[in-house]
Amino acid sequence: MHDDDPVLDDPVGESLGGRHAHLARRLGRAATYLTDVATFSSVSADPDAADWSDLARLLGPGAFADMFNCPAVAPANWEPVFSLEGRQMIWPGGSHPDRPGSECGTDVVELGAESVPEMLDLAALTEPGPFWPRTHELGAYLGVRVDGTLVAMAGERLRPPGWTEISAVCTAPGARGQGHGARLVRALAERIVARGERPFLHVAEANTGAITLYERLGFKTRRPVTFRGFRTP
Repeated sequence: MHDDDPVLDDPVGESLGGRHAHLARRLGRAATYLTDVATFSSVSADPDAADWSDLARLLGPGAFADMFNCPAVAPANWEPVFSLEGRQMIWPGGSHPDRPGSECGTDVVELGAESVPEMLDLAALTEPGPFWPRTHELGAYLGVRVDGTLVAMAGERLRPPGWTEISAVCTAPGARGQGHGARLVRALAERIVARGERPFLHVAEANTGAITLYERLGFKTRRPVTFRGFRTP
């Protein structure tokens, strides 16, 4: 694995065609995640009109198509919903990001299906990005509880070959400034590295606090990306 690994240029498509194939819906060369898992969709690397038509049929009329960082431009009759500048960051190699596990105390817990209502509430409160009732099926999710209340979480999302994305990093407003986010990112990164993969993540360019945290943990910017969403005709 290297920093210019092309699978990172299409992490959604690579995940849907690989380790997340069991969570995918497909039509021709278009693919998207199952409802309530994720909204991300993918077309071929060089899509033609048929690919976009297949994706529109897959999603249905007037549906939201979250193209994530797909570089292809959607057809003119697809209504733009949002465009957000961001960056893709990677752990550049070596053993573990910035002393992983050194802050992983007993308050770091596994989050499964039984924790979904709390996870949804925390995501709604903090808006770390798309999070749905079955998003936890994408990978491992960890949380921090204080007096039994879930106050922070992070988990694994996209999984192109050789890589795992860390996502949904969020902390409730009243629990910020205590290192929970860093603790969770380190714990996840340690797991990913231990199984012979490399961590990567995506962050909005305007989220300077998160970028500073990830850089402190050892992540490096691989490339700028533009996140885009559309509505099908």
